[in-house]
Amino acid sequence: MDIVYFTLIAIGLYFGADALLDRIERKRGARFENRQVVFFAIILSLALLTFWLVRSFSGPGAG
Repeated sequence: MDIVYFTLIAIGLYFGADALLDRIERKRGARFENRQVVFFAIILSLALLTFWLVRSFSGPGAG
C-alpha cells in the first residue's frame, strides 16, 4: 500500500511543481531560460518537505 501512497504523492508533487513554476513565470513576465533546472529545484524541495512530513506524521517506529 505504501507504493500507492508514494505514487499518488509523486503525481501531486509533479503537478504542484508545474503549477508553481507556471505561476512564478507569469509573475516574472517571461519564461526561465533553463526551465528544467528551476522545475527540478522546485520539485526536489517539495519532495523533501513532503516526505519529511509523511515520515513525521506516520509516528514513532515507522522508520
